[in-house]
Amino acid sequence: MDEQNEKKKVNRKRDIFIRFMVDEKERDMIYRRMEQTGIKNLRAYLLKQAIDGQVIHIELDSVKEMCQLLSNATNNLNQIARRVNDTGNIYAEDIADLQARYDELWAQTKIILKKLAAM
Repeated sequence: MDEQNEKKKVNRKRDIFIRFMVDEKERDMIYRRMEQTGIKNLRAYLLKQAIDGQVIHIELDSVKEMCQLLSNATNNLNQIARRVNDTGNIYAEDIADLQARYDELWAQTKIILKKLAAM
């Protein structure tokens, strides 16, 4: 018998064993998703997910930077609005500054959208 088992092991295409533990909730989620895909075999489902499944990692640094830019632009806009209300004048430098801030915002937005599209 040992020779037969040894022969089977040598002739196996997949000869590496991977094992992991889950809790009851995770197991139930795995089986629900497996059912949704129509795959009946747990090994086939887990292998398919491990190889073809997508893991999405969102880098929030870009979003945080965009939020900071948006906050700066909003503050500048509020300051300009107050000045216009007080003096009745708007200055070309204010408009140029706002335009530069919005250009930065759009540049950052495009970076984020490209990263999302690549997922």
